[in-house]
Amino acid sequence: MNFHIITIFPNIFDSYFDESIIKRAQKENKININIYNLRDWAEDNHKSVDDTPYGGGAGMVMKVEPLYKAINDIKTKLANPKIVLLSAKGKSWNQSSAREYSLLTDIILICGRYEGVDERILGYIDDEISIGDYVLTGGEIGAMTILDSVSRLLPGVLGNTDSPISESHTEEGILEYPQYTRPEIFKDKNGNEKKVPKVLLSGNHAEIKKWRNKMKREK
Repeated sequence: MNFHIITIFPNIFDSYFDESIIKRAQKENKININIYNLRDWAEDNHKSVDDTPYGGGAGMVMKVEPLYKAINDIKTKLANPKIVLLSAKGKSWNQSSAREYSLLTDIILICGRYEGVDERILGYIDDEISIGDYVLTGGEIGAMTILDSVSRLLPGVLGNTDSPISESHTEEGILEYPQYTRPEIFKDKNGNEKKVPKVLLSGNHAEIKKWRNKMKREK
């Protein structure tokens, strides 16, 4: 799986992508991440990628020309990429979306900024995606979200192949059962004891499975 991220802040990804499961997935060639600086496709001396909006209003709007050039340059090297704009007005991202995207080979993620992107770019993308009903400073966090949620569904990325099977949202609208680990009895500063449910200590796998199914809940 190859991810291609277009952004005006390429260094913003360094810390997250260089840790934990995502770092290991890259090292083992399960995923490949390419970061592109949109300003490399700007033509003026100031490397401008934004301008004031027609009709007036607050803030700046990302220009269509550098984005169009970036998309075209990147996709010419790829077979059939999915081109995605991260946007607060896009359709909501969910686990079903992640499963769908996990079957792809190349994904181009465009990180919107400022007041948004010139609407004419929509003619050159496949999806406009939002990660929630709120507004972020930019699309970089959304790009990380998509990359993370897709990557963990790929074969060999997670250490345990059963991990993505029993998680929340594996079944649409269903949240995972409660999880516990040592110690068996936790005592808080007021002396209150919190115990692990007895069934999980029983060793009876049939009863444990029955309890876990019972404890799953709807979103």
